[in-house]
Amino acid sequence: MLEIGCHLSAAKGFYHMGKEAVSIGANTFQFFTRNPRGSRAKALDEADVDRFLAYGQEQGIKRILAHAPYTLNPCSKDEHTREFALETMEDDLRRMEYVPGSCYNFHPGSHVGQGAETGIRMIADTLNRILELEDWHTTLLLETMAGKGTEVGGRFEELASIRERVERKEKVGICLDTCHVYDGGYDIVGDLDGVLREFDRVIGLSHLKAVHLNDSKNPFASHKDRHEKIGEGSLGLETFRRIVNHPLLKDLPFYLETPNELPGYAAEIRTLRQMVRDPD
Repeated sequence: MLEIGCHLSAAKGFYHMGKEAVSIGANTFQFFTRNPRGSRAKALDEADVDRFLAYGQEQGIKRILAHAPYTLNPCSKDEHTREFALETMEDDLRRMEYVPGSCYNFHPGSHVGQGAETGIRMIADTLNRILELEDWHTTLLLETMAGKGTEVGGRFEELASIRERVERKEKVGICLDTCHVYDGGYDIVGDLDGVLREFDRVIGLSHLKAVHLNDSKNPFASHKDRHEKIGEGSLGLETFRRIVNHPLLKDLPFYLETPNELPGYAAEIRTLRQMVRDPD
Protein backbone atom coordinates (compact mmCIF):
# COMPACT_ATOMS: atom_id res chain seq x y z
CA MET A 1 0.00 0.00 0.00
CA LEU A 2 1.17 3.52 -0.80
CA GLU A 3 2.65 5.14 2.31
CA ILE A 4 1.54 8.74 2.04
CA GLY A 5 0.65 11.69 4.22
CA CYS A 6 1.00 15.44 4.44
CA HIS A 7 2.35 18.14 6.69
CA LEU A 8 0.15 18.59 9.77
CA SER A 9 0.07 21.07 12.64
CA ALA A 10 1.58 19.72 15.85
CA ALA A 11 -0.28 22.26 18.02
CA LYS A 12 -2.68 19.68 19.48
CA GLY A 13 -0.18 16.87 19.89
CA PHE A 14 0.77 13.56 18.31
CA TYR A 15 -2.52 11.73 18.89
CA HIS A 16 -4.47 14.53 17.22
CA MET A 17 -2.10 14.46 14.24
CA GLY A 18 -2.59 10.70 13.98
CA LYS A 19 -6.37 11.10 13.98
CA GLU A 20 -6.20 13.87 11.37
CA ALA A 21 -3.95 11.75 9.16
CA VAL A 22 -6.33 8.80 9.22
CA SER A 23 -9.33 11.10 8.57
CA ILE A 24 -7.84 12.16 5.21
CA GLY A 25 -6.73 8.69 4.11
CA ALA A 26 -3.10 9.08 5.16
CA ASN A 27 -0.95 6.45 6.86
CA THR A 28 1.95 8.73 7.78
CA PHE A 29 2.49 12.45 8.33
CA GLN A 30 5.08 15.19 8.71
CA PHE A 31 5.19 17.93 11.35
CA PHE A 32 7.39 20.77 12.56
CA THR A 33 9.19 20.02 15.80
CA ARG A 34 8.70 23.67 16.86
CA ASN A 35 7.76 27.05 15.41
CA PRO A 36 9.18 26.84 11.86
CA ARG A 37 10.50 30.40 12.01
CA GLY A 38 11.30 30.57 15.70
CA SER A 39 12.98 28.62 18.45
CA ARG A 40 10.29 27.67 20.94
CA ALA A 41 9.09 24.09 21.29
CA LYS A 42 5.96 22.94 23.04
CA ALA A 43 6.55 20.74 26.12
CA LEU A 44 6.37 17.05 25.24
CA ASP A 45 3.37 15.19 26.64
CA GLU A 46 4.50 11.59 27.14
CA ALA A 47 0.95 10.35 27.69
CA ASP A 48 -0.06 11.90 24.37
CA VAL A 49 2.87 10.22 22.61
CA ASP A 50 1.97 6.84 24.13
CA ARG A 51 -1.65 7.26 23.03
CA PHE A 52 -0.47 8.09 19.51
CA LEU A 53 1.88 5.10 19.37
CA ALA A 54 -0.95 2.74 20.31
CA TYR A 55 -3.31 4.39 17.81
CA GLY A 56 -0.67 4.42 15.09
CA GLN A 57 -0.07 0.71 15.53
CA GLU A 58 -3.79 0.05 15.13
CA GLN A 59 -4.01 2.24 12.01
CA GLY A 60 -0.83 1.10 10.30
CA ILE A 61 1.18 4.30 10.80
CA LYS A 62 4.67 2.81 10.79
CA ARG A 63 6.86 5.92 10.78
CA ILE A 64 6.52 9.67 10.72
CA LEU A 65 8.73 12.53 9.59
CA ALA A 66 9.75 15.42 11.83
CA HIS A 67 10.85 18.64 10.10
CA ALA A 68 13.36 21.01 11.66
CA PRO A 69 12.56 24.75 11.76
CA TYR A 70 13.68 26.88 8.85
CA THR A 71 15.75 29.05 11.20
CA LEU A 72 18.47 26.42 11.52
CA ASN A 73 21.67 27.19 9.65
CA PRO A 74 24.58 24.97 10.68
CA CYS A 75 26.84 26.66 8.10
CA SER A 76 26.23 30.28 9.10
CA LYS A 77 29.11 32.74 9.40
CA ASP A 78 27.88 33.48 12.90
CA GLU A 79 29.06 31.06 15.59
CA HIS A 80 25.99 31.74 17.76
CA THR A 81 23.71 30.74 14.86
CA ARG A 82 25.67 27.54 14.32
CA GLU A 83 25.46 26.69 18.02
CA PHE A 84 21.72 27.38 17.98
CA ALA A 85 21.39 24.87 15.14
CA LEU A 86 23.33 22.27 17.10
CA GLU A 87 21.37 22.79 20.33
CA THR A 88 18.00 22.79 18.56
CA MET A 89 18.71 19.65 16.59
CA GLU A 90 19.94 17.87 19.71
CA ASP A 91 16.77 18.87 21.60
CA ASP A 92 14.60 17.74 18.68
CA LEU A 93 16.33 14.36 18.53
CA ARG A 94 15.88 13.86 22.27
CA ARG A 95 12.15 14.44 21.77
CA MET A 96 12.06 12.07 18.81
CA GLU A 97 13.45 9.29 21.01
CA TYR A 98 9.86 8.96 22.23
CA VAL A 99 8.84 8.05 18.66
CA PRO A 100 11.63 5.62 17.68
CA GLY A 101 12.20 4.51 14.12
CA SER A 102 11.15 7.82 12.57
CA CYS A 103 13.12 10.39 10.57
CA TYR A 104 14.16 14.01 11.15
CA ASN A 105 14.42 16.17 8.04
CA PHE A 106 16.31 19.45 7.77
CA HIS A 107 17.44 21.96 5.17
CA PRO A 108 21.24 21.74 5.07
CA GLY A 109 21.69 25.52 5.33
CA SER A 110 23.12 28.52 3.46
CA HIS A 111 26.83 29.24 3.32
CA VAL A 112 26.10 33.01 3.04
CA GLY A 113 29.08 33.74 0.82
CA GLN A 114 31.64 31.51 2.48
CA GLY A 115 31.53 29.03 -0.39
CA ALA A 116 29.90 25.62 -0.76
CA GLU A 117 32.96 23.71 0.45
CA THR A 118 33.05 25.67 3.71
CA GLY A 119 29.32 25.17 4.14
CA ILE A 120 29.60 21.44 3.51
CA ARG A 121 32.37 21.12 6.10
CA MET A 122 30.40 23.07 8.73
CA ILE A 123 27.23 21.01 8.19
CA ALA A 124 29.16 17.76 8.47
CA ASP A 125 30.93 19.00 11.61
CA THR A 126 27.56 19.76 13.21
CA LEU A 127 26.23 16.31 12.30
CA ASN A 128 29.32 14.64 13.72
CA ARG A 129 28.96 16.54 16.98
CA ILE A 130 25.28 15.57 17.26
CA LEU A 131 25.79 11.93 16.34
CA GLU A 132 28.56 11.40 18.85
CA LEU A 133 26.28 12.49 21.72
CA GLU A 134 23.90 9.50 21.68
CA ASP A 135 22.98 6.40 19.72
CA TRP A 136 19.84 8.08 18.40
CA HIS A 137 16.91 5.95 17.19
CA THR A 138 16.04 8.57 14.56
CA THR A 139 17.55 8.90 11.08
CA LEU A 140 18.58 12.42 10.06
CA LEU A 141 17.63 13.39 6.50
CA LEU A 142 19.34 16.03 4.39
CA GLU A 143 16.76 17.58 2.07
CA THR A 144 17.45 18.22 -1.61
CA MET A 145 17.25 21.97 -2.24
CA ALA A 146 16.44 24.18 -5.24
CA GLY A 147 19.82 25.94 -5.21
CA LYS A 148 18.35 29.32 -4.28
CA GLY A 149 20.94 31.95 -3.35
CA THR A 150 23.72 30.38 -1.28
CA GLU A 151 21.77 27.24 -0.30
CA VAL A 152 23.81 24.10 0.16
CA GLY A 153 22.19 20.95 -1.21
CA GLY A 154 21.03 22.12 -4.62
CA ARG A 155 23.31 19.54 -6.25
CA PHE A 156 23.49 15.86 -5.43
CA GLU A 157 27.26 16.18 -5.16
CA GLU A 158 26.92 18.59 -2.23
CA LEU A 159 24.72 16.21 -0.29
CA ALA A 160 27.09 13.34 -1.07
CA SER A 161 30.03 15.42 0.19
CA ILE A 162 28.23 16.09 3.49
CA ARG A 163 27.52 12.38 4.02
CA GLU A 164 31.08 11.48 3.07
CA ARG A 165 32.37 13.64 5.92
CA VAL A 166 29.98 12.16 8.49
CA GLU A 167 31.49 9.39 10.58
CA ARG A 168 28.22 7.60 11.39
CA LYS A 169 26.90 7.59 7.84
CA GLU A 170 24.24 5.00 8.64
CA LYS A 171 22.41 7.66 10.67
CA VAL A 172 22.16 10.13 7.75
CA GLY A 173 19.90 9.75 4.71
CA ILE A 174 18.28 11.94 2.06
CA CYS A 175 14.78 13.32 1.52
CA LEU A 176 14.11 14.13 -2.14
CA ASP A 177 11.77 17.06 -2.76
CA THR A 178 10.20 16.90 -6.22
CA CYS A 179 9.71 20.67 -6.50
CA HIS A 180 13.24 21.40 -5.31
CA VAL A 181 15.04 18.99 -7.62
CA TYR A 182 13.05 20.18 -10.66
CA ASP A 183 13.62 23.82 -9.77
CA GLY A 184 17.25 22.90 -9.13
CA GLY A 185 17.80 21.58 -12.66
CA TYR A 186 17.08 17.84 -12.43
CA ASP A 187 14.47 17.01 -15.08
CA ILE A 188 12.18 14.55 -13.32
CA VAL A 189 9.43 15.48 -15.80
CA GLY A 190 11.29 14.51 -18.97
CA ASP A 191 13.82 12.01 -17.58
CA LEU A 192 12.89 10.60 -14.17
CA ASP A 193 14.90 7.44 -14.79
CA GLY A 194 17.96 9.49 -15.70
CA VAL A 195 17.68 11.63 -12.57
CA LEU A 196 17.39 8.52 -10.39
CA ARG A 197 20.42 7.00 -12.10
CA GLU A 198 22.34 10.19 -11.35
CA PHE A 199 21.17 10.15 -7.74
CA ASP A 200 22.28 6.53 -7.43
CA ARG A 201 25.67 7.25 -9.00
CA VAL A 202 26.40 10.28 -6.83
CA ILE A 203 24.69 9.47 -3.51
CA GLY A 204 23.23 5.95 -3.70
CA LEU A 205 19.52 5.17 -3.80
CA SER A 206 19.89 3.07 -0.66
CA HIS A 207 20.29 6.36 1.22
CA LEU A 208 17.00 7.82 -0.09
CA LYS A 209 14.58 7.51 2.84
CA ALA A 210 11.63 9.81 2.00
CA VAL A 211 10.08 11.89 -0.78
CA HIS A 212 8.39 15.28 -0.53
CA LEU A 213 5.67 15.35 -3.20
CA ASN A 214 5.25 18.93 -4.39
CA ASP A 215 4.41 20.44 -7.75
CA SER A 216 6.23 23.67 -8.67
CA LYS A 217 4.94 27.15 -9.45
CA ASN A 218 8.08 27.81 -11.49
CA PRO A 219 9.70 26.46 -14.66
CA PHE A 220 12.53 23.97 -14.88
CA ALA A 221 15.88 25.04 -13.34
CA SER A 222 14.39 28.29 -11.98
CA HIS A 223 16.04 27.86 -8.54
CA LYS A 224 12.95 29.46 -6.96
CA ASP A 225 11.43 26.84 -4.59
CA ARG A 226 7.71 27.63 -4.65
CA HIS A 227 5.39 24.68 -4.13
CA GLU A 228 2.17 24.16 -6.06
CA LYS A 229 -0.74 21.75 -5.69
CA ILE A 230 -0.31 18.35 -7.31
CA GLY A 231 -1.00 18.56 -11.03
CA GLU A 232 -1.41 22.33 -11.08
CA GLY A 233 2.23 23.29 -11.61
CA SER A 234 5.08 22.71 -14.03
CA LEU A 235 5.56 19.05 -13.04
CA GLY A 236 2.03 17.92 -13.93
CA LEU A 237 -0.05 14.90 -12.92
CA GLU A 238 1.73 12.39 -15.16
CA THR A 239 5.03 13.05 -13.42
CA PHE A 240 3.48 12.13 -10.07
CA ARG A 241 1.87 9.04 -11.59
CA ARG A 242 5.34 7.88 -12.66
CA ILE A 243 6.87 8.73 -9.28
CA VAL A 244 4.39 6.85 -7.07
CA ASN A 245 4.55 3.79 -9.35
CA HIS A 246 8.30 3.82 -9.96
CA PRO A 247 9.89 0.56 -8.75
CA LEU A 248 12.76 2.47 -7.11
CA LEU A 249 10.44 4.89 -5.25
CA LYS A 250 7.06 3.24 -4.65
CA ASP A 251 8.00 1.70 -1.29
CA LEU A 252 9.25 4.96 0.21
CA PRO A 253 7.08 7.21 2.40
CA PHE A 254 5.67 10.23 0.51
CA TYR A 255 4.84 13.56 2.16
CA LEU A 256 2.75 16.34 0.63
CA GLU A 257 3.78 19.94 1.35
CA THR A 258 1.46 21.55 -1.17
CA PRO A 259 -0.42 24.82 -0.41
CA ASN A 260 -3.52 23.09 0.96
CA GLU A 261 -5.77 22.69 3.97
CA LEU A 262 -6.98 19.24 5.07
CA PRO A 263 -9.71 18.83 2.40
CA GLY A 264 -7.17 19.62 -0.33
CA TYR A 265 -4.70 17.13 1.09
CA ALA A 266 -7.43 14.49 1.28
CA ALA A 267 -8.23 15.05 -2.41
CA GLU A 268 -4.56 14.79 -3.41
CA ILE A 269 -4.10 11.59 -1.40
CA ARG A 270 -7.17 10.07 -3.08
CA THR A 271 -5.82 11.04 -6.50
CA LEU A 272 -2.38 9.57 -5.82
CA ARG A 273 -3.81 6.36 -4.40
CA GLN A 274 -5.98 6.02 -7.50
CA MET A 275 -2.86 6.40 -9.63
CA VAL A 276 -1.30 3.44 -7.86
CA ARG A 277 -4.44 1.31 -8.31
CA ASP A 278 -4.62 2.26 -11.98
CA PRO A 279 -1.08 3.22 -13.12
CA ASP A 280 -2.06 3.27 -16.78
